[in-house]
Amino acid sequence: MASSIAKPGPGNGYPMKAQLQIMVLSAKLKENRKNWFGPSPYVEVAVDGQSKKTEKCNNTHSPKWKQPLTVIVTPFSKLIFRVWSHQTLKSDILLGMAALEVSETLKANDMKSECLPCIMLCIPCLAIWEQRVDQNGRLYFVDHVEKRTAWERPEPLPSGWERRVDPMGRVYFVDHITRTTTWQRPTMETVRNYEQWQHQRNQLQGAMQQFNQRFIFGQFDPLGPLPHGWEKRTDSNGRVYFVQHTTRTTQWEDPRTQGLLNEKPLPEGWEMRFTVDGIPYFVDHNRRATTYIDPRTGKSSLENGPQITYVRDFKAKVQYFRFWCQQLSMPQHIKITVTRKTLFEDSFQQIMSFNAQDLRRRLWIIFPGEEGLDYGGVAREWFFLLSHEVLNPMYCLFEYAGKDNYCLQINPASYINPDHLKYFKFIGRFIAMALFHGKFIDTGFSLPFYKRMLNKPWALKDLESIDPEFYNSLIWIKENDIEECGLEMYFSVDKEILGEITTHELKPDGGEVLVTEENKEEYIRLVAEWRLSRGVEEQTQAFFEGFNEVLPQQYLQYFDAKELEVMLCGMQEIDLADWQRNTIYRHYARSSKQVLWFWQLIKEMDNEKRMRLLQFVTGTCRLPVGGFADLLGSNGPQKFCIEKVGKENWLPRSHTCFNRLDLPPYKSYEQLKEKLMFAIEETEGFGQE
Repeated sequence: MASSIAKPGPGNGYPMKAQLQIMVLSAKLKENRKNWFGPSPYVEVAVDGQSKKTEKCNNTHSPKWKQPLTVIVTPFSKLIFRVWSHQTLKSDILLGMAALEVSETLKANDMKSECLPCIMLCIPCLAIWEQRVDQNGRLYFVDHVEKRTAWERPEPLPSGWERRVDPMGRVYFVDHITRTTTWQRPTMETVRNYEQWQHQRNQLQGAMQQFNQRFIFGQFDPLGPLPHGWEKRTDSNGRVYFVQHTTRTTQWEDPRTQGLLNEKPLPEGWEMRFTVDGIPYFVDHNRRATTYIDPRTGKSSLENGPQITYVRDFKAKVQYFRFWCQQLSMPQHIKITVTRKTLFEDSFQQIMSFNAQDLRRRLWIIFPGEEGLDYGGVAREWFFLLSHEVLNPMYCLFEYAGKDNYCLQINPASYINPDHLKYFKFIGRFIAMALFHGKFIDTGFSLPFYKRMLNKPWALKDLESIDPEFYNSLIWIKENDIEECGLEMYFSVDKEILGEITTHELKPDGGEVLVTEENKEEYIRLVAEWRLSRGVEEQTQAFFEGFNEVLPQQYLQYFDAKELEVMLCGMQEIDLADWQRNTIYRHYARSSKQVLWFWQLIKEMDNEKRMRLLQFVTGTCRLPVGGFADLLGSNGPQKFCIEKVGKENWLPRSHTCFNRLDLPPYKSYEQLKEKLMFAIEETEGFGQE
């Protein structure tokens, strides 16, 4: 290929723009003996948003064009040459590509005159990528330079990116626009995610104001009321002490925690609460009963006390959790000094340098140059900002759970960051610190990840929240006779990470075991478990290693996944008028009696119950900054929807991918209230028949 730049106009140096005439001469392509006919190649030249193409040459591996193409360039432009093979009934195939930096060409030719002489661009073999077909007839692509494969048709690096190799032979990528580097090969999707992250980062200041308005519930003492005759006071130095008015004495120790430091944890399924008078009682969630008798000692805290009705009380669970955190807490405080510009690295270095138990001490966060004492506000901001930094795509540690699902899950490609396991251990410590110190984070996780934190089993329905297409395909297999359909599957799956395709066997020698009607339930279970945890076992182990050092997971045993999300991300006050204004209806009208009853029930609910309903329908307790108007579904913006589905004896169902509530046509307000409250309070997962 030959090229020349037209003579610029008057003035010193190069013009900002100039015409570049390219003469496309010929190419020599790698032969593929499997194809009887050769390709029908043509050349596409792309630069600065322009694209010019040559005519195609039919059925040849040695095309010759001798065709001039003219484009507009600047000294900083980058020309991309792609050789395509035209396909009549399919998408054109990329045979190879090459690039030319105008600035490098100018330097090489030591340009001091007013015109650019002829430049020869040699491409000895353009077949960098090769298209192949596997034994199942599926197309895949081979990169002969990086020696990797991919299911998707290859695309060049986004504009402004460059591939480099460090002295240890590791490939990394440079973004010349933001002057940053990453181990992960950038694609148009990852660039869009990074731009989305930057946009969110720029809005953090405003979001902090809204964040500070989040709450779990009103002001309360996490240990419950003080015993009769006691009072909590604060001295002139801000230290808390306790007054016993009966004996007219004072002490530093909280009377509710005395004698409890060395007590054993309650049996599984049990919880300790306090009456309004500060008397402890015990809740057995296994039998849904309450008692004053301590199940560990058999002793009663109160003889002939009043009966207490069993209730599923989130506030009480939080009180109990905060009580045990106080028992684990250490005296004094630790200082963590971080700069805003290098927040992630500073936090990583310091948190990992501490003994894990030191992280249970009171936190003293310092931003150099910002005067002020940290009585909780600075620490709250640190948790908020650092949690947002964790999702930075450049770190390649977490990824969004779906195209329009901004909950986080571990990125199976994180191993390209050489220190990724150390970072996951750090993040495990950080998340445990947030729970331990009662601080909120800005970035929520996916439902399966919360269940993993609670050591609770996954359900097939959980897949729908992160991969609706995969979930629907398994449901189809479950509901259809695969033998009648002639569907040939084995107990193995292919996975692609960074373009590399590998096969994972769902059980020993699974690649040889055919899926039948008889064993398909086992296949569905195994493939669902694989999809929920694929390729992230080491990362997950590192995360929980750090987490358990600070807060053993058994202290979360009383919570379900939805409650854990509220504990970690906080609860926003829900605007009922905004909710109603941005709700749509299917087979119902705004004036339908069931709709009117629904909103009557929502109006009677407290904010906690409204949040659980929001989780039931949308899959998360978190609203976008723009409120209900900005809710997202699996296909983009999707408003809250109420649809008439089923019979009056059915329970309500939810479709979290579409923010849709299936509300049966109940006959009375009482029936609607009973069914809906049961669905959001008692069911596990996001949908129930």
